[in-house]
Amino acid sequence: MSSLALINEFLGQPPNASSHGYQIDHIIEFCHWFMGALFLGWSAFFIFVLIRFRKRRHPIADHQGVRSGISTHLEFSVVLIEAVLLLGFAIPLWAKRVNQFPPGKEALLVHVVGQQFSWNFHLPGPDGQFGRRDASLVSNSNPVGLDPNDPAGKDDIVTLGELHVPVNRPVIIELSSKDVIHDFFLADMRIAADAIPGSLIPMWFTPIKTGTYEVICGQLCGLGHSGMKGTLVVDTPADYQAWLKERAELAGTQNAPPAGAPKTENNPPQPTASPSPQL
Repeated sequence: MSSLALINEFLGQPPNASSHGYQIDHIIEFCHWFMGALFLGWSAFFIFVLIRFRKRRHPIADHQGVRSGISTHLEFSVVLIEAVLLLGFAIPLWAKRVNQFPPGKEALLVHVVGQQFSWNFHLPGPDGQFGRRDASLVSNSNPVGLDPNDPAGKDDIVTLGELHVPVNRPVIIELSSKDVIHDFFLADMRIAADAIPGSLIPMWFTPIKTGTYEVICGQLCGLGHSGMKGTLVVDTPADYQAWLKERAELAGTQNAPPAGAPKTENNPPQPTASPSPQL
């Protein structure tokens, strides 16, 4: 255990489980120790001032103010350190996260749709292709609006509240919302982003530890906000493939037309509309 990590663990931060998380942890750790040092320093200065300039020692007020340049140097040092943190570490790290996405062939793409008060996860099936989605098709039984007439979506996997991903593989999430602004927050993976209706917000991470992690909503979104939770399960490659196969078979069974259903020719589909960005 490093000395820097002590304060993060003391404040309840969970252990990092992503490839990039250590960079964020280092910034948080340094900021905590820096703010702790400032707190002790200014507290000591405040106590010194109370004693040094007490009324019994100085019955007549001195309106000249501070004559020494020490306070100016201290204030400049604080501003300089904060500027280094912001310009030298925080902004470059943020720019790398939002600009340098992993190649699409290497990453697993997942659609995440927030709603009051749950998370819907949409993954492509074994064919690797997403089915067409349309906001007009959203219902309780079709939470992401999959088009039942699109062959590419027959094996798509849609789960409520639980997402499985393989370890050591980049995961790209396209985030959206059905109703209000939510926030997809994975504390163990050190990522968070707002889910905004009408927008697709990309984010990515690479899990490096197998296990089960909590997904929460980090944005106050209504009366049920505190219960808007989900689960991220990081599997070994073999376990993930087994889960993927099981869910794909279940999806195929659920999407199969019922026996005796009228043929498509007698019930032609409605004209194809362009996918709504809402989902």
